[in-house]
Amino acid sequence: MTDKRRVEVFSAGCPVCEEAVRLVERLACPACAVSVLDMRAPAVAAKAADLGVRALPAVAVDGRLAQCCAGAGVDEARLRAAGVGRAL
Repeated sequence: MTDKRRVEVFSAGCPVCEEAVRLVERLACPACAVSVLDMRAPAVAAKAADLGVRALPAVAVDGRLAQCCAGAGVDEARLRAAGVGRAL
């Protein structure tokens, strides 16, 4: 069992994606392991599809698409509700 919350940011490298990366990095706590995944890589795109990513940027927390990313974009309140910035 890991003692880190796994936070994955799916990005295409655009300015909106970079803003989402900065937000996630700002919210992340020492117990968060943040990874930025490049959607231009086929394996990353396949993983995103498996999670149900339909738009970028998107964030998955512990292998589940964050609620904020199932609709209208990355949102601080919903990221916090998903556990970003909180130890396990």
